[in-house]
Amino acid sequence: MTTNITTDPQHYIDTEERFGAHNYHPLPVVLSRGSGVHVWDVEGKQYFDFLSAYSAVNQGHCHPHIIGALTQQAAQLTLTSRAFYNDKLGSVEEFVCRLFNYDKALFMNSGAEAVETAIKLARKWAYLRKGVQEGKARILTASGNFHGRTTGIISFSDSAESREGFGPYLPGFSIIPYNDVDALEQALKADPDICAFLVEPIQGEAGVIVPDEGYLAAVHALCKQYNVLLLADEIQTGIGRTGKLLASYYDEVQADVLIVGKALAGGVLPVSAVLANNDIMLCIQPGEHGSTFGGNPLAAVVSIAAMEVIQQEELPANANAQGMVFRGRMYQLQERYPNIITAVRGRGLLNAIDIATDLTFTAWDVCMALSRNGLLAKPTHGHTVRFSPPLVITAEQMTECCDIIEQTISYLADQ
Repeated sequence: MTTNITTDPQHYIDTEERFGAHNYHPLPVVLSRGSGVHVWDVEGKQYFDFLSAYSAVNQGHCHPHIIGALTQQAAQLTLTSRAFYNDKLGSVEEFVCRLFNYDKALFMNSGAEAVETAIKLARKWAYLRKGVQEGKARILTASGNFHGRTTGIISFSDSAESREGFGPYLPGFSIIPYNDVDALEQALKADPDICAFLVEPIQGEAGVIVPDEGYLAAVHALCKQYNVLLLADEIQTGIGRTGKLLASYYDEVQADVLIVGKALAGGVLPVSAVLANNDIMLCIQPGEHGSTFGGNPLAAVVSIAAMEVIQQEELPANANAQGMVFRGRMYQLQERYPNIITAVRGRGLLNAIDIATDLTFTAWDVCMALSRNGLLAKPTHGHTVRFSPPLVITAEQMTECCDIIEQTISYLADQ
């Protein structure tokens, strides 16, 4: 079989429509190349990438240090399964444990797999350490959460789009309001079988919802008080995205269980990890959990290289600095067009603006107009536009991108 090579984007769109499942609704842009903060479509048009594959490409597209590690290891050994030791897994486990200050790491592939791993770990801990009766452990989650799309995870989603038509749902979960410390305390008081609270330090898919200052610290204190594990889902907020290595660090919180993924491998491979100390992690024993590809030598080498880029290029600091520039410009734009932009939110380079719902255009239309002007972003929840460029973006590039957003909003306002 040969693949036709063409610069006609409609050819690729039509092929996907014919042979692929219709489980996404992409912008009609067909990308073929990326470098740093830029991507190019099949016609050669250059764009600023302000989605970063949902924060998986924090280090920029095709970073040479990461690609170099990938190609060198790919020619040597890619997969052994966990039936045998390999000479790379221990190195990446040590690297991330020292980086995030935990005793143990358990590597998986996708972010959803890591969340499922954390859930299993919390339940096992509940039965072995907390003394919860077998089958009774409960886990709290927050309203507006997004942790993945497996049947287990959607069981504690309150998004109709994620849930409807996929039941029956997995029991053992309760949803409490996000950013509500009192609601958490009431739930913990009422049910001694609660073993964990799974939460995003900033909710990404919900529209970049930033909780009150000190929220996570108060949550962590309550979890300690009631002997409940805090599971921090930093798959999207971690690895420098919000201006610190982890968003939890804004509240000086070290979660009991840390879940990371996406940028852990710089967008080169699907790699995720769950980190915890020995008293929690060692509740799982051989044969009780695993993954054929989890912890493979190729992923191990790529992950070390990806994290080295984060450290050596001081990307969290750059995310903090450029994020302040971005939000400053967006606040000015909101003042100019308050009837269009109803809110500006974010931290570091995880940001969003809300588009008024009574206009002749939508957030989707804003993203389409931005793409025509050379900037790619994606709407969420119908009225929110997320902006999350690679953390390697320079001050000059950020200024140019803010100009594009301003020009786009100005144009739409005049229509």
